[in-house]
Amino acid sequence: MNKIKTFGAIATLMLAPSLVASAQANDIVGTWKTASGAIAKIAPCGSAFCTTLTSGKFSGRQIGKVKKKGAKYVGTITDPQDDKSYQGSAKINGNKLKMTGCAFKIFCKTQTWTRQ
Repeated sequence: MNKIKTFGAIATLMLAPSLVASAQANDIVGTWKTASGAIAKIAPCGSAFCTTLTSGKFSGRQIGKVKKKGAKYVGTITDPQDDKSYQGSAKINGNKLKMTGCAFKIFCKTQTWTRQ
């Protein structure tokens, strides 16, 4: 009986790193390369996740704040070029992040970002 318990503990320890890696792969937190080539950092901020540019012309500017809702994240996204904010969403697929911003819920633009 002790051998079975020991085997179960070893199997759990062996699986733990892959479970953590899988959770991290679907986590929005991290560093992302935007469609324009700038680098953005997404980090927790209160009960949400804030996006701040860390390179390029608008480095240091916060351009988004989203909250997890089901399989995606929803909130606001700001275009740093014109400083206008839009209703936005983000969805992760592996190392890709699809960022969508919409005006009036019908005029939408989507960009794909890549995890760095």
